[in-house]
Amino acid sequence: MGVITLTTDLGHSDFYQAALKGSIISLYPEVRLVDITHEIPSFDMQRAAFVLKNVYTFFPKGTVHLIGIDTVFKEDNRYVAMKFNGHYFVGADNGIFSIILADKEATEIVELNLMQDLKFLHFPLVDILTKAACHIAKGGKLLEIGEKIEETVDRRTIQPSVSEDSIHGRVVYIDSFGNVISNISKELFNKVQKGRKFTLWFKRKESISKLSWHYSEVIEGEKLCLFGISDYLEIAINKGSASKLLGLKHGEVIRIDFLDN
Repeated sequence: MGVITLTTDLGHSDFYQAALKGSIISLYPEVRLVDITHEIPSFDMQRAAFVLKNVYTFFPKGTVHLIGIDTVFKEDNRYVAMKFNGHYFVGADNGIFSIILADKEATEIVELNLMQDLKFLHFPLVDILTKAACHIAKGGKLLEIGEKIEETVDRRTIQPSVSEDSIHGRVVYIDSFGNVISNISKELFNKVQKGRKFTLWFKRKESISKLSWHYSEVIEGEKLCLFGISDYLEIAINKGSASKLLGLKHGEVIRIDFLDN
């Protein structure tokens, strides 16, 4: 029994999400269908890629991840299926695949050559992409539904700037608890830190100089920073919203200064 996950910007108030699920179940009644999220802001590929990168490895190998972001028909648009790290990703070639891959390489990428049903010209997600996802989830090969390509549209995320004694990063995600997640990875932090003390600076000259292991390590209402499940540096408030209380928004610059011991 195959697994298909759904990551879209369709929301919950319209019929689009239900139409997508109905199309999948009609083609593959035995499928295990899992919602990752339907609350991605419209056309926000960066947000969708961040969510997918942090969740897909929790699913079994062979899972198909259907991406419903900016999939509407365009004359120069193409639809792609990709195998990467034992998982499959299906969506529009609008840059999101390059963000998921970062500097890594896919095992296989194909441009889908499935016949477009003109009835669904405005909604390829329930047509071409659904057919591709079901084909793969049933055990079908990528080359049976597409032609091999070497690369996809390149649209990388903004990377932190690094010097010997500092890292300048940005806020890239704010979760439903108000925790503020940056683009500074644990790997990068450790590489530059080299065991030194640090000070994390952000809006209004606020600062934090200690890494926490968990959110309740400080008293309620106190700010902290830690590497959460995403392995990216987070700014949080114990039982509070760091985004609201500290005025941190998507795209805000944060800075880490490392101090010699």
